Amino acid sequence: MSPTQDAEATVTLAEFNGAGETRVRPLLTACLAVPRWVDTVLAGRPYPDLDSLLATARSVAPLRTAEVQGALDSHPRIGERSGSAWSRSEQSGVDSAAAEAFREANFEYERRFGYIYLVCAGGRSGDGLLADLRERLDNDPDTELAVAGEELTKIAELRLRKAVAA
Repeated sequence: MSPTQDAEATVTLAEFNGAGETRVRPLLTACLAVPRWVDTVLAGRPYPDLDSLLATARSVAPLRTAEVQGALDSHPRIGERSGSAWSRSEQSGVDSAAAEAFREANFEYERRFGYIYLVCAGGRSGDGLLADLRERLDNDPDTELAVAGEELTKIAELRLRKAVAA
């Protein structure tokens, strides 16, 4: 397995609890590239069940400004087909017909806020995501950074559910 495939592999809760830190840290970092979050989740092992693991993961919220800004760097733009298998799967509602509209809207968003538009895209349509992006352009910078942090934690939970099987 390549490092990317390995980081996105699914493990059982028992494997997650018993694996060495060098095995689990990349898996968690693929869920959310925030060292404080990764360290908190690692420190909580062993977990009796998936709900306990998810509760610990949620306990780190809200993310700090620098954490949000750093984690944004590890995400592809909505509408681009790059990034991890998880990212591509999460963005499956964005078809190629919407790609040009997303390129333009992403450019406008990045010019306004200085970072990429981030949303928990799983199960959402491309039209809905594009409408959300355009609506969020009306946010002030502090509000938008907080929204981006909330979206990061939603993505982390979604990915953690994929990464660790109950």
